[in-house]
Amino acid sequence: MSSKRYILIFFLLLCVFLSWFNTGTACGNEPLTDALNGILKTYGDLPGLSVPYQREIITKSMAILGDDIKTDIASGTFIFKPPYYLKVLQDLPEEESITTDGQTIWWYIPEEKVVYRYPAGELGKELLLLSNIFNGLSHVTDGFDVTLEKPPDKGEYNLKLTPKETWEEIDHISLTVNSDSYAILVVEVHNLLGTVTGFKLGDFSAEEGLEKDFFELEIPDGVELIEEEYD
Repeated sequence: MSSKRYILIFFLLLCVFLSWFNTGTACGNEPLTDALNGILKTYGDLPGLSVPYQREIITKSMAILGDDIKTDIASGTFIFKPPYYLKVLQDLPEEESITTDGQTIWWYIPEEKVVYRYPAGELGKELLLLSNIFNGLSHVTDGFDVTLEKPPDKGEYNLKLTPKETWEEIDHISLTVNSDSYAILVVEVHNLLGTVTGFKLGDFSAEEGLEKDFFELEIPDGVELIEEEYD
């Protein structure tokens, strides 16, 4: 996966996280309203959170071959502090981290002894949408068309979030939500070519006392810094 694609996927997921924290009441669809209000109640007052994830990528051709065909499997932990601080700690298949304070993005690959530093503003439409959220977006439906993909079934809601403004390569984001706890179970990012990047989320933990400098990267000795542009 290219560095551009890698970072885009994580910031799309961040956008979903921010939407959860800023969700307002939906109108005109009682199950959808229940789901969005339940998510708000579960996540809305958290000072921060950490949640383990497992990521897998399935292309359209692989999906035709069956559910057992998967690639690019990774796992780690998301650590988030409102409104826009994020650290992604990947454990497997090798250690990596992505850290942002909303101004700068650091992508650290210890095995290669390199840090890529990106200006957050270069992320274009994705961060423009995030910027709107940071500046007081109070309803997820301001940025997304939100639909219930099917009636609640087997203890789950299945929501589809389609960006109202076109995002490069991205068609929509799907959420699977526990209908009892309203915890987010799965996030899937669907691109225009039919590839699905799925994040299975474990149980989250509320995190108190996360400081802003936790979301900055102090570059270790002997590690090369590469300044990157996002285009």
